[in-house]
Amino acid sequence: MSRKTETLARIPLFRSLDPAKIEALDTQCTWCRASRNQWIIDYQDTGNDVFFVVTGTLRVKLQSISGREVLLREVNAGEFFGEIAAIDNQPRSSGIIAVTDVTYALMPASVFLQAVHDYPDVCDQLLKLLAGFVRAMSNRVNEYTTLDARHRIYAELLRLSRPEAGRPQHAIVSPPPVHSDLAARVSIRRESVTRELKALERAGLLEKRRGALVLTDTARLRQMIAEAAELN
Repeated sequence: MSRKTETLARIPLFRSLDPAKIEALDTQCTWCRASRNQWIIDYQDTGNDVFFVVTGTLRVKLQSISGREVLLREVNAGEFFGEIAAIDNQPRSSGIIAVTDVTYALMPASVFLQAVHDYPDVCDQLLKLLAGFVRAMSNRVNEYTTLDARHRIYAELLRLSRPEAGRPQHAIVSPPPVHSDLAARVSIRRESVTRELKALERAGLLEKRRGALVLTDTARLRQMIAEAAELN
């Protein structure tokens, strides 16, 4: 790998640092590669290093008591994971698997915490990210307790979507999620996802395009979710 790839300058968390400071952090990292479908860390792993993804995509997964996998989120190039274990020195709260071939930096917890203490912008960004994770998890818990499988699928599709230019009620999910992955995101069976997506198509609320799903009435989907939550 070239040295240009092996740099934390690609990580937005360190956007405020000058090249000399980034280079100093680069030298304190171990630079690694992993292949698609390779596990990077396991649930309850006792390590506390922080992982910075330079290229590729990974997934954060949990396994429920029943054995079903739950997909929490994806970690893309420029993002990082493992900060919780670095902060509290407790076992990992989830497992991480590579979706594609990845290049990442492995930073010791002591180096990470020193950077957080030394650089205010790094600290501020970390706090905002952690607050965002707490809010996201609170929303998921609320959905699991108030929504049935159908409406959890609707909510997840809206989260994965982006607005379509020039069509304010439309949103695009691209690339379209594999049914098993969508099922893992909302903790249901793949067959249920297939059935509900077909029902959305029949209702005119979902269209398939090459390389994308189109939600044709996002306001209606949100209204359906709100009505379902009120019934519980």
